[in-house]
Amino acid sequence: MFFSISSLKNFATLSIALVSVAQMYSCDNNTTPGIKREDVTISQNDDQLFKKYNLDKIKLPPGFKISVYAEADNARSMCVSSNGTLFVGTRGGNKVLAITDENHDGKADKVYVVASGLNTPNGVAFKDGNLFIGTISTIYRLDNIESKLSNPPAPRVVYDKYPADKHHGPKFIAFGPDGKLYVPVGAPCNICEPGTPYASMTRINPDGTGFEIFAKGIRNSVGFAWHPLTKQLWFTDNGRDMLGDDIPGDELNNAPQAGMNFGYPYCHQGDILDPEFGKGKNCSDYTPPVKRLGAHVASLGMRFYTGNIFPAEYKNSIFIAEHGSWNRSVPVGYRVVVGKMDATGNVSDPVPFAEGWLQNATDVNGRPVDVQVLGDGSMLVSDDYKGVIYRITYIP
Repeated sequence: MFFSISSLKNFATLSIALVSVAQMYSCDNNTTPGIKREDVTISQNDDQLFKKYNLDKIKLPPGFKISVYAEADNARSMCVSSNGTLFVGTRGGNKVLAITDENHDGKADKVYVVASGLNTPNGVAFKDGNLFIGTISTIYRLDNIESKLSNPPAPRVVYDKYPADKHHGPKFIAFGPDGKLYVPVGAPCNICEPGTPYASMTRINPDGTGFEIFAKGIRNSVGFAWHPLTKQLWFTDNGRDMLGDDIPGDELNNAPQAGMNFGYPYCHQGDILDPEFGKGKNCSDYTPPVKRLGAHVASLGMRFYTGNIFPAEYKNSIFIAEHGSWNRSVPVGYRVVVGKMDATGNVSDPVPFAEGWLQNATDVNGRPVDVQVLGDGSMLVSDDYKGVIYRITYIP
């Protein structure tokens, strides 16, 4: 079932209706996976939403505009189907959402709950009409989901042998050009020497067979994508904590082939040996990052800009969502940065693109998680702190 955003505007008894829905479908983390839950998105006009989320404080380059695409509690990783359906995973919640813009006006019209009762369904990936969901230890699949948004099927288990650790357990997932599903396995700690398959990037076939480790030495990646021309994997990786405010930096890495090792837990940001696990090691033995990102900024989702409405200088640029620091003495991050790519494939140092979710050095007004380019060339940014998805467009 769904609630149409436009239809809610016409009800004089909106508050009563919402109370009734809330009573009928109260949240319960112990629900059985696959049982449908209802989600209500209250329709408000653009000005109301703009003010509600303090979007006047968000700074963008000239010509760019930000608005609210949809309200979605705990919105985390995103993927979009070829038909334009947006799928959204959650971390604090146990649901997976499907969001549609049926009249193509740049604002969501309907929000569906297509799965619930799952253990941190952070990751979503779409292939051949099916939605794949990445939870802490299990990959699920919803078959032919776009024809069943209002009556989704129960999730089918694809693979259930990933570790159950919650520390760095939430997963971003995506299908590569090789047709395989890539699934990172974070280190179950801040710094340790975990065994296989921890601190790695794995991949499996769509049917759950063929598990293999693609790359090692990756502490915690929560965002990756393939270059639209070279088809090589690029990913963010979160640096370790407790070495001070300014080191080590997060990383932007490139893995053009399988079998590479990016250094964790022995070497950080390409040139810092770990004070404990780095003894007797050499950073030159590992693949360094393409770019060092800020220390503790929590670099999560990343995408190449493949749309056509942003200025030409942004074509194939890398946009990265910085979720923001949690233990730095002066908070950093809480923004979206961009690294522009030249014709030879070199990436510039990432610079702020959208910022303002951190005010007065300590006031948090939002935490970007993921970025997703839509078919019309606009870009979405999910925010799990505010429970909203923003849309960024460009008007010359």
